[in-house]
Amino acid sequence: MNLQVHAKGVTLHANTRAHIEAAVESFKKYSLDITTVHVNLKTEKNGILVEFDIHIAHAQPVVINQVDDDLDTAIDLAIERATKALRRLHDKVISHNGASIKEMEVVID
Repeated sequence: MNLQVHAKGVTLHANTRAHIEAAVESFKKYSLDITTVHVNLKTEKNGILVEFDIHIAHAQPVVINQVDDDLDTAIDLAIERATKALRRLHDKVISHNGASIKEMEVVID
């Protein structure tokens, strides 16, 4: 998985970058084939914009935009929303790959 973090108009400290990297590493638990994650941090009129652009092989990219006055709050809310979206996508993929009738075991009493 490739991670790219871009900050425009925002000072990105080492501990903030480490927090983002740890969150992106936790996305691996959903067993989706995540190829790249682009994280954009920039200042806007109404606060700080955090954008997660998560590219998944054989699926549409997941894009999360979060605006807040505080950088850490915006990052945490974006991570929560990305986690929720990836969990839903994982559940959707798993439910479509369920067992077929041929694979089910017949139990006779």
